[in-house]
Order: sequence, then structure tokens, then C-alpha cells
Amino acid sequence: MAGLADAAGFRLVAEPEAASVIVVNTCGFIGPAKKESIDTILGMARHKEAGSCERLVVAGCLAQRYPHELAAELPEVDHFLGTSDVGAIAAVLGGEHERMSVGDPGRWVYSAATPRLRSTPAHTAYVKIAEGCSRRCSFCVIPTMRGTQRSRPVADIVAEVSDLAARGALEINLVSQDTISYGRDLGDAATLARLAREVARVPGPGWVRLLYLYPERLDDELVAAIRDEPRVAKYVDLPLQHASSRMLRIMRRGVGSDGQKRLIERLRDRIDGLTIRTAFIVGHPGETDADFQELCDLVEWARFDHVGVFRYSPEEGTRSSGLPDPVPARVAAARFRRLMSLQRRVARERNRAFVGRRIQILVEGPSDESEYLLVGRHAGQAPEIDGVVYLADWDGADPPIGRLVDAQVTQSADYDLAASLLPRG
Repeated sequence: MAGLADAAGFRLVAEPEAASVIVVNTCGFIGPAKKESIDTILGMARHKEAGSCERLVVAGCLAQRYPHELAAELPEVDHFLGTSDVGAIAAVLGGEHERMSVGDPGRWVYSAATPRLRSTPAHTAYVKIAEGCSRRCSFCVIPTMRGTQRSRPVADIVAEVSDLAARGALEINLVSQDTISYGRDLGDAATLARLAREVARVPGPGWVRLLYLYPERLDDELVAAIRDEPRVAKYVDLPLQHASSRMLRIMRRGVGSDGQKRLIERLRDRIDGLTIRTAFIVGHPGETDADFQELCDLVEWARFDHVGVFRYSPEEGTRSSGLPDPVPARVAAARFRRLMSLQRRVARERNRAFVGRRIQILVEGPSDESEYLLVGRHAGQAPEIDGVVYLADWDGADPPIGRLVDAQVTQSADYDLAASLLPRG
């Protein structure tokens, strides 16, 4: 939307006080995200009341999921845009469009030719390789808000990556709602493994990272691409969601506990230096103490590098929301705390093994912790969700921001590392 607005001649400003039109791009995935979206809309509406803003626009998943409810409850909003209606943003900004533009969520996906304004620093970029999801996990509303999966052609993705690389991107993060299923809807032999290899061969980027790899169908071809391509990060993001086979069946996840363990063993056996991130849901309806203990046992056994834990959020329209045996909120909160505490210990022990090692760091900029430190990430740390590396021994001149440098790890903490920059060359 920012790119389309810019191409149409609109000027983006940094602060809402300076905007004549404010666009709130919303999330409607789980309860806390919906609340944050509504709070932001109401906060932005104050600028309209004050007279500095002429129009307020609400776009994205919340608008797609609840268009009529929002229109009735939020008269201060001038326009609503669904997830596949972003092409109308220029007309909306110009006040030349109807109030409601929320259609079929499965009719749009951007291409390399779509105008784009970067919201990340020049050295890192996200590239959306597909839109939508064709799975039917019992707890998830993404197919309702985003439609079924639509993959972009390999050549189109490579063209976008080439353009980003030409403008300085050293890190490419390939994302979608269901990355592992990339290409299945194209019917032209496009696979995620082929895409990863072709993107990794674009001159410039040092890291290509694959995010959101559902454990089902993580095949030998993809494992080989991650293992063999020097510029594909040895990083696998597996949203497992649970460890109990009974719970995984209830969640409609498709892979049981034995299959999960075989996959983790196969990945670690075949890919040296692999980083594994995963995510779990606690407090799903029907989860017993025994199910939760299985989850704790898996985290203890697998020794994941990074783990995200979410408390179940009942979402209308999902199969899970109608299931019996809800887990009390206080129980879910206790399980959340216990699992996070367990993973914190595991992460601390895994980070300790980095001390003394020489690693490559992508320098992000000065640290907020001290004017004498820089902050960056190694290939096993994805932007925004994993830890960071604090870099010492910088002389304060010509900071290597946006560059890949060598460093030696000197200290470790629960989630972050400290390292000393090594001389160039």
C-alpha cells in the first residue's frame, strides 16, 4: 500500500499528527491482536476529531473479517479495505472511493512489478512468496481472512530479490502463511527447494532465510537445498504447535509426536550447525496435564534454539472454538510461564556453547544499551523474533552498519550474545 500510494504521488509522513489521511493496517488473527488493532484505530481517530486528519482508513485482516460490524461500530472510519483490495488505496486516499471495499480475500497477490516502499533497513528485506493458506488447522482463521494459497512464479520472486540486492539487501527472508507449500498450486514443477536455490544464487545477499516451514512434507530436496547452498541460512522455522499426538489430531496438524521427533533428528543429522525455531500453543480446548507434560518433554529433549509460546485464543468460525473441555485462563497462563521458563534454561545452555566461537554478524546499528556498542545478528537469529549480538571493540568511527563482519563471541545470556569485532581480513 505504501508503494502504491507513493507511486500515485502521495507523500508519506512519519507522524500521524502530520497526516491528512491515516491508514491503519490491522491484524485479526487472535484476540490480543484484534484488541491492539481496535485500540490503534480509536487512537488515530482522535487526530480526526482534532481536525488534523481529514480521513481515516482501516485496512487488512480485521477489516476483511468483520467489515459490517466495524462499519456499524466505527462511524469515524471513512473507508474499509480488505486484504485483496489494497490496489484501491490510491483512490481511497484521494477520497474518490466508496466506504466499503472488502471483497474476495483470495483474488490478489503482489508481484515484482508492484510498487514497494521498504519499511526495513536497506540491508534486510522480507519477500512474500505466496499469499493465503489452504490448510484447515482447527484453531486458525487465516484461510478466511487471506483466502487459499496463491504462489508467485519463481522468476517473479527472483526478479524482486535481484532488485532488493541491487539496492543493498544482504539478508532475504522468504515468508508466507504456508511457506512449505510453495508452488503446489502452480503446476509447473515449482518447489520451495528450487526457489531457495535460485534466490541463493542472486548476486549480493549473504543470507537467504526460509520462515514458517510446516513440518508436513519437509522433504529431502528441501533439506539438501538448506544443507548445500552456502547462502541459504542453516535455519529451520517449524511451527509445531504441540507435541501430544492426541492434541495434534484435535488441532488437525497432520504430523504426530513420533513424526516430529523423526523430523528433528533427520534435520540435525543432515544439516551441520542447524538452528531450529518453533512455536507452541498452550491451553487449547482438551489439553490435559499429561498433554502439556508431553510438550515440556519435547522441549527438554529437542533443545530448540528459539521457541515462541502462545496462549490459545478462541476465534469464532474455527472448529476449536466449539470444542468441549476449555482450559481455564489461569491454567493456560501457568502453562505458558512454565514452558517459557523451561525454554529459557535451554536457550541459555545453547547460547553458552557459542562462547569462544568465531561467527559472522550482520551489523544493524548502534546499540541502545551503550554508545560504545553495536548490535547485530548471526545467521541463526531472524530479525524481530530472535535474540541479538552486542558487538564491542568498535572504535567509534565508520561503524560497519549494514555489513557482514566477523566477530568472536565473548559472553552469552538467555537469548543474546556479546562478541568482539575482529579485524577486517
